[in-house]
Amino acid sequence: MNASVVPRRSLIFDADDTLWQNNVLFERVVEDYLDWLAHPTLDRDAIRLVLTDVEAANAKTNGYGARAFLGNLAQTFELLHARPVTQRQREEIEMLAVALLRHDIELMPGVAEVLAALGTRHDLYLLTKGALDEQQRKVAASGLAHHFRSVHIVPEKDAAVYLAVTAEHGLDAADTWMIGNSPKSDILPARAAGLNAVFIPHASTWVLEHAEIPDDDRVLRLPSFTALLEHF
Repeated sequence: MNASVVPRRSLIFDADDTLWQNNVLFERVVEDYLDWLAHPTLDRDAIRLVLTDVEAANAKTNGYGARAFLGNLAQTFELLHARPVTQRQREEIEMLAVALLRHDIELMPGVAEVLAALGTRHDLYLLTKGALDEQQRKVAASGLAHHFRSVHIVPEKDAAVYLAVTAEHGLDAADTWMIGNSPKSDILPARAAGLNAVFIPHASTWVLEHAEIPDDDRVLRLPSFTALLEHF
């Protein structure tokens, strides 16, 4: 599609694993945690299943982000060893997650250049979920905030959130696109709110963000972030 003839649209971007790497950092911590845990009977896959169950159970009450994740690791230890985690062990778990707690940012390929180009012909917004202070620090560290007309940080993404954001800015759903890697948080609730969506898969999307995307002519599937320039 020739970008010069594309009408002006509203593009809402996810952040984690769309603009920058996120889950790969958590996965590295999990691998180190499994080495550290050294459970006498359970293998790594079995322990990961326990951790996933703990994360799923705690997400609604404890939210997302590095601190919530560390709590999940500690709780998993307690379940597997049937005893409370000590303060020393909590400190050892935290040491495994130094990169997460620093909020290191590794942008996805071409993100800064693509946002700069898209911003000349469309209205860009950022919508990310997680712990407010953590996401604020990541947005600041990314150096991308100036590309967006507004930044929204929410504890969860559902259809009501998308409706609220579009209402706040007076956006036309037919000309608004949610762009992200998560079927559960980016694609399905945006479509439920009447928005269009762009699905850009990430090889390391968190398992709790997986969901089936039905055939939908208002969901555009792209292989990479840079491919946005071919359509917008």
